[in-house]
Amino acid sequence: MTKVAIVGASGYTGGELIRLLENHARVEISAITSRKYADTPIYKVHPNIRNGLVFKDLKPDSLDADVVFTATPHGASMKIVPEILETGAKVIDLSGDYRFKDIAVYEKWYEIKHDSPLKAIYGLPEIYREEIKKANLIANPGCFPTGAILANLPLSKEKLVERIIIDSKTGISGGGVTLSSAFHYPNCSDNVSPYNVTRHRHMPEIQQELGMYSNVKVSFTPHLVPVIRGILTTSHSFPEDNSVSSEDLIKIYKKQYKNEIFVKILENGEIPQLNSVRGSNFAHIGCFEIDENGRLVIISAIDNLVKGASGQAIHNMNLISKFKEDEGLNSYGLHP
Repeated sequence: MTKVAIVGASGYTGGELIRLLENHARVEISAITSRKYADTPIYKVHPNIRNGLVFKDLKPDSLDADVVFTATPHGASMKIVPEILETGAKVIDLSGDYRFKDIAVYEKWYEIKHDSPLKAIYGLPEIYREEIKKANLIANPGCFPTGAILANLPLSKEKLVERIIIDSKTGISGGGVTLSSAFHYPNCSDNVSPYNVTRHRHMPEIQQELGMYSNVKVSFTPHLVPVIRGILTTSHSFPEDNSVSSEDLIKIYKKQYKNEIFVKILENGEIPQLNSVRGSNFAHIGCFEIDENGRLVIISAIDNLVKGASGQAIHNMNLISKFKEDEGLNSYGLHP
């Protein structure tokens, strides 16, 4: 059995890690940590989980684990990840601290000085599978970038477009467990709220990954919508080749993702739905429509807490542990 520990397990992503790992036949949760809830039974924080676990306030170098998930805020991970790595454990970090190849980009967009730069592998299995298998430190992607990159990766790899405009709608769980006025029910119910319209810190993450294959330029705007889970991403672009058809694009996407168990390409104009991926590690990509002005529309749907965070982290754990990739993750979304 592989021992895993979760640092910062009291948040939404920590709760999802525990929920999913409880169905994983080859791991044992050795510790869940929280300073705020030290010595508190798990069900008092995550009432859906009744497995006897208790939160502990443990130092990073005292964790007894083969793999450690750090579900900690941006800026906090960099202070503990080096200590955990020194114990010999492998780390999957769910913050943004190690996602950027250029530390200067991180410091610009997160407005935090990076104290502990380390080499990490970007944890999107659909791109970095072989590198992940050999990594000691994996930077789990952001939720918005996961849906956006998967929706547009073939366009960049095939150099079909020069500019992509990405519009994403996210559920309120994306704001985390900490209370704030923006996520207060009377403020977000019956409302759609654009935010960080041109300056969201996930934009350079999307640009970094899509820009590896071509000179494509990315623009990104997120919106908060009154649902609990999910990210629906609508991407707009104009193919350079006017002869490219919807059928051609579907063939390109099916070829790109033919061996990807968690990416489903929808055909015949089917539109991805949030309630089809809810609670699952699947990404649905569809639409592939081109209007009379040559605008291509591609839509993706993911669960922000699973494929966009904890499920993807477990997928990465499966890769570095040489488990089946879908171990503990092979359930479909909740519908309705």
